[in-house]
Amino acid sequence: MPTNEADLTVAVAASAPAAAAPSPVARRRGPQRGERVGDQPSFVLHSYPYKETSLIVDMFTRDFGRVGLVAKGAKRPLSKLRGVLQTFQPLQAAWSGKSELRTLIDAEWVGGMLPLEKTALLCGFYLNELLVKLIARDDPHPALFDHYVSTLNQLAHNEPAPIVLRKFERALLKETGVAADLTRCTGTGAAVGPDGQYVVDPERGARLARESDSWPAVSGKTLLDMEREDYSDPVTQAQSKVLMRFLLAHQLGGSPLNTRQILIDLMQL
Repeated sequence: MPTNEADLTVAVAASAPAAAAPSPVARRRGPQRGERVGDQPSFVLHSYPYKETSLIVDMFTRDFGRVGLVAKGAKRPLSKLRGVLQTFQPLQAAWSGKSELRTLIDAEWVGGMLPLEKTALLCGFYLNELLVKLIARDDPHPALFDHYVSTLNQLAHNEPAPIVLRKFERALLKETGVAADLTRCTGTGAAVGPDGQYVVDPERGARLARESDSWPAVSGKTLLDMEREDYSDPVTQAQSKVLMRFLLAHQLGGSPLNTRQILIDLMQL
């Protein structure tokens, strides 16, 4: 079991997908390909070797969403990109090209963020895996990008990881258009009551729980707390963890999250 930053990095790298998986969710078309893009706020989500000296980089950008880039020569010892293309480091990136995989022209480290360490580092890899698997390429999500930056900062400053992750998971589902309003029952439109027991249909939203339900039941208070991002109640923390695991599993279509299993093994997040 990984116990330090180096071990965590190795563990996640070993379990990372060999290539960026297509997302099952796509709401908007991204900007048209072909133009040269410069000075774009970006983060590396995942990279893997390409030919002998290059890398393919999955980049999360503020205005263009998730983009695939070929970093030519990035593995060469004297390449400017060699030490720059690191995860969780804010970058200014430039690229060009018309194909799905465009060519990275330049990337510069911006700075201003504390590094992630220990468990926070693994939580960061979990965020990246969610983005790779649930965000379609060329689908802009500027609000989610800003939330990602905020989440990295919160993790770096040792804010409670379970709460930070629940807020990001919820924001991710909202931004991809698959998160229903948790304050209203689907079908009837009735207000969710704090004392009721509910299930959340991944495709429709909340409704009153039935004895025959196999989906996780949560209290109405938990749903209302999640909607206003109030996780101070330990019951809300516990129930929201189970609920978000269920909702994300549905959106992932059975695809496992490698980093989540490592997190569960480490600290039951």
